[in-house]
Amino acid sequence: MNKKLIAVAIAGACAVPAAMAQTAGPVTLYGRVYLTAVSVEAKANTTSGSPEIARKSRIDDQSSLLGVRGTEDIGGGMKAFFQLETGFNATQAPTCNTAQAASGTFGCGTGFAGRNSGVGVQSGWGSVLAGRWDTPYKVSTYPIDAFGDLTMAAISGLGHDQGNFDRRDQNQIQYWSPDWAGFAFKLMWQTNYQKTATTNPYDQGANVTYTKGPLYLMYAYEEHKDPNASYKKESGNSLGGTFSFGPIKIGAEYEQIRRTAVSGQDPKDRKELLANIIWTVGNNQFIYQYQDSKDGGANTSGAVQPECNSNTLAYKYVFTKRTFFIAQYMKTDNKNAGTCSFGTTATYPVKAGNDVDAFDIGLQHVF
Repeated sequence: MNKKLIAVAIAGACAVPAAMAQTAGPVTLYGRVYLTAVSVEAKANTTSGSPEIARKSRIDDQSSLLGVRGTEDIGGGMKAFFQLETGFNATQAPTCNTAQAASGTFGCGTGFAGRNSGVGVQSGWGSVLAGRWDTPYKVSTYPIDAFGDLTMAAISGLGHDQGNFDRRDQNQIQYWSPDWAGFAFKLMWQTNYQKTATTNPYDQGANVTYTKGPLYLMYAYEEHKDPNASYKKESGNSLGGTFSFGPIKIGAEYEQIRRTAVSGQDPKDRKELLANIIWTVGNNQFIYQYQDSKDGGANTSGAVQPECNSNTLAYKYVFTKRTFFIAQYMKTDNKNAGTCSFGTTATYPVKAGNDVDAFDIGLQHVF
């Protein structure tokens, strides 16, 4: 009898905070579990001297997450809002060695709310938030990348300067405009909390988008001030869009990355391209995505420039709005100085000139 009473008391204690939170304002628990089984190999390159990487397989987590968000009416047509979002690896238990704790691994004391998390206010004039969030440059290409910046074929494998402009900055402030007949924009500024006697590092950026019916267009800019010891500044410009007609959707994006050296000659601008087509037949989607990246090396006569391209074929079966199955085949061709690999899939030790073949199947469920 006492055990039953204790169980009832514990259940009641756990239920009270949730009830109080719901009374204070709408609060939503949400999440995503997305896993893919990957098989990959890399061929040797005799010119660059990069050896073969034998085929191996693994289960990769594709940014699984758990979050809570909510709003409260604070009067005057304004609402306060918050979001706390935490990533986790659904394929393995978190470990807590010193290096992982320092990098924010979930479960090691510093990983909670390590994804898009912040607090802000919103009204008819837009939204302002402070915290850690995906940059406007990054989010502007979500609608263009056929894989939503996830899986081995994501844009960050070759594009966004191989992920360097695919950022979720901390210590930042963002402003999101309302929608004006399809037009909207976002602004971002990161505080210079890492300033030293000789450097003043921070990021800033913006995007402008147009969304109307079957058409989506975007332009984005991002600048990194004093990003490292080699460069005083690096900046990216991105332009692209999508268009749908019947069961077909086409998309394309072009970006240019420019760097200003601390000393000596600036490197060549890096140029990147993404293009895709999605054909939807009922619950089935057939996808082809192409990416290309070249230049970005030393700006001297005879310097070998990094260059690579990739071709991805994919099939997706959408069970519901919350669950889908996906299968992908991706081939990445690296020239002698190219080191392109994959997007958000776990990093593989690709060296200069290694051509990569990979296949994966996976399942995503959101709640």
